[in-house]
Amino acid sequence: MIRRRQEPKPLVAAGFNYVRILLGSAIVALSFNLFLLPNQIAPGGVSGISTIANYALGFEPAYTLWALNIPIFVLGLLLLGGFRYGAKTLIGTLFLPLVVFLTRDWVVEVSDPLLGALFGGIGVGLGLGLVFLSNASTGGTDLIAQIVQRFTGLSAGVCVGIIDGLVVVTSAFVFNIELALYALISLFVTTKTIDLVQMGIGYSKIAYIISTKEEQVQKALFQSVDRGVTKLAGYGGYTNKARSVLMCVVNQNEVSRLKQTVKKVDPHAFIVLTNASEVLGEGFKRA
Repeated sequence: MIRRRQEPKPLVAAGFNYVRILLGSAIVALSFNLFLLPNQIAPGGVSGISTIANYALGFEPAYTLWALNIPIFVLGLLLLGGFRYGAKTLIGTLFLPLVVFLTRDWVVEVSDPLLGALFGGIGVGLGLGLVFLSNASTGGTDLIAQIVQRFTGLSAGVCVGIIDGLVVVTSAFVFNIELALYALISLFVTTKTIDLVQMGIGYSKIAYIISTKEEQVQKALFQSVDRGVTKLAGYGGYTNKARSVLMCVVNQNEVSRLKQTVKKVDPHAFIVLTNASEVLGEGFKRA
């Protein structure tokens, strides 16, 4: 019997990760060179430090990035997953400053600091989000942010925001308060964009349903909404009787159908809807 040759999926996945790291690093570098550096906006990170060093001391930003990233990279290599993690992060650490150096003469006529902060923040957040999805880093303080995330459980965006805020405060003394405020805007946009890239644009909903017709509701949800239901053990505080609570996770566009389905079966059903920022598993995102 002739068998079809299967592609080495682990190698394909690894190659995709490296492409994503290179693309993300390039996006961060271009956002820095085109929007942030020309407007003297230092929204944290080693790139923010290089912006301050460029205007205060005349240092080439790419050289500052390479110089500061080396000890941080060594720290990350020791604390975050060994050689495989270190190899991927090394690519981002070296490639980002290289793109900064190669595009140092590129110019986009954006003289409004607010526009520079917004577009720079979106670009940096998009690039870092792509790199983080590959379990890597571009070096610098975003690598420190991933170390903090590993040991605290905070989101990547929050970790970047806390650490890079210190650089923003420094920029207020080197430049002025107004530019530091623009840097805060850019930093905020960056953190939100990182979380958006990592968790997706659509928020799912968790529905908790309490009904005296739980079996009929469960069957109706499976047939009409094509979603499974998990039964949770509950106990009525007023009735002092045990009863099941049905939990069902749906996408935003399925919420209306869920409510109509439940109310059709049991008009007196009690429904509680809450946000789920990320859902992994069958019918939703892959882990």
